[in-house]
Amino acid sequence: MGYEIYMKIPSLVDVIAARKRIAPYLKQTPLQHCTHLSKLLGFEVYIKHENHQPTGAFKIRGGINLISQLTPEERKRGVIAASSGNHGQSIALASSMFGVKAIICVSENCNPDKIATMRNFGAQVIEKGKDYDEARMNAERLSEEKGYRYIHSGNEPLLISGVATMVLEMFEDMPYLDAILAPVGAGTAISGACIVAKAVSPNTKIIAVQAENAPSVYLSWKSGRLEKTSTANTIADGLATRQAFELPLKIIQDNIDDFILVSEDEIRDAIRLYVEKTHTIAEGAGAATLAAAIKIKDSLAGKKVALLLTGGNLTANMLKEILV
Repeated sequence: MGYEIYMKIPSLVDVIAARKRIAPYLKQTPLQHCTHLSKLLGFEVYIKHENHQPTGAFKIRGGINLISQLTPEERKRGVIAASSGNHGQSIALASSMFGVKAIICVSENCNPDKIATMRNFGAQVIEKGKDYDEARMNAERLSEEKGYRYIHSGNEPLLISGVATMVLEMFEDMPYLDAILAPVGAGTAISGACIVAKAVSPNTKIIAVQAENAPSVYLSWKSGRLEKTSTANTIADGLATRQAFELPLKIIQDNIDDFILVSEDEIRDAIRLYVEKTHTIAEGAGAATLAAAIKIKDSLAGKKVALLLTGGNLTANMLKEILV
């Protein structure tokens, strides 16, 4: 695929440049201390509320950073991406901002609210395949056939440096963090956390979180090579990828301090806890970091810990089912 030419590891300078690009379009999201969760868990809990973004998730940062940097020739060709939802919403909205045609490939069981949002932002949505990875293969095929600029969900430095701006904001608000927990799907969020934290606060622990039912990146981190799984059946659609990707794995391989897997029940419990203690709706991927924090709370005792709440895009039916 043509995206290999873009595979350069971003630096802190790239993240600073990205923040300057996205600043006219996005407001800084809050990093809020949560007294209720802090007392419950035994450490100081700070929540980065990316559910406040216009797409309801963090990925719009990367979308704006990338789409704004397309060449005139790429803008003319149009872009194509595959998504379980939030990446597609990001590319759809960013493309509408800069007058670029966007095509998003999703699976046949993708979150209907996310599909509707992509279409409302002006993207063409193609529903084909049983899961994200089949949608991704469809997008790659169409890119080759039609000449669209393919936007990979993980192997894109401009996406990574864009989403990394949320971590830069966190250190501005709270310079002394003992640990950051970031969810792992395609791997852009955890990659951004590694790039920023290791540059400005190398003593801050970076802890990756993935679903037990979709552990491809965890397995790849353990083995040191790209791993695949046959399924990725998790309520956290933002984590539901069957394959690890080269660039994020390269970034996190030597930069994370721990990697935690969480169960479906633990993710559901965390979603309920967010509603109960913070009156916040977190989707599965966004709640996964709280689930992991609960699981390892003893090792975090007394520390200042930031949880990336990366998105809040649950359907009403999903939320009702979880809360019952």
